[in-house]
Amino acid sequence: MVEKIEIVTPVYNEEKNIYSTIKNFFIEYENSHFEISFIISEDGSTDNSIKIINELKKSYDIKLFSSADRKNYTDAVLIGLKKTTSKIISFVDSDGQYDPKDLKRLYDNLEPGKIVIGYRYPRVDNIFRLFISGSFKKLYEILLKIKLNDPSCGYFIAYREDIESIINNDVSGLIKEGFWWEFYAWCKLRNLEIVEIPIKHFNRKHDNTVVFKLKKIPGIAVRNILGLFKLKNLLNKMSLD
Repeated sequence: MVEKIEIVTPVYNEEKNIYSTIKNFFIEYENSHFEISFIISEDGSTDNSIKIINELKKSYDIKLFSSADRKNYTDAVLIGLKKTTSKIISFVDSDGQYDPKDLKRLYDNLEPGKIVIGYRYPRVDNIFRLFISGSFKKLYEILLKIKLNDPSCGYFIAYREDIESIINNDVSGLIKEGFWWEFYAWCKLRNLEIVEIPIKHFNRKHDNTVVFKLKKIPGIAVRNILGLFKLKNLLNKMSLD
């Protein structure tokens, strides 16, 4: 039986990564029982990302949804997820840090009522990024009482019907730079079983995305911490209703 899987990928200025990221998935599952397709949510890129995606569309099953203006990662992810129609959906970032082979490993653990997510092991990010991520992870555990190995990893697979309400009604972007923190919290509240499996993690081959400037990090940190507190209060209210 052929299993159709839609993979959502947000893109912003990834001209040096997007071609290999997408093509490697199609090559990996070319002769398999998976029929994959991509939903690309493009977020106002100013480089050649759209041109490259349109070239890929000539050979592969890809739907492109493009924004005229830059929004943010959370909005781009949500737009992509809402555009999916397949029974099974997945997600990968567009920078080539995930292994296409791990999609099958995620799928092998999938059952109705479950969402299967990867945790990067070993994680190859620099010490600064690991420190920031680890600090937020600890705060996430303390405030929301949710313990996950890697709550900022978006490589997941799920039955669409299990997360449809979360996508359409629950996630609101309270943590602008931390979509997955909020998404997995709602999965917990909606009684989805979260299954974690270790996945490979690669360095970006071409680090050309816009990274946060050091002077912006304090503001981002404060905004995300406030977002976590708002999420905590909202989830507590929902639990009591």
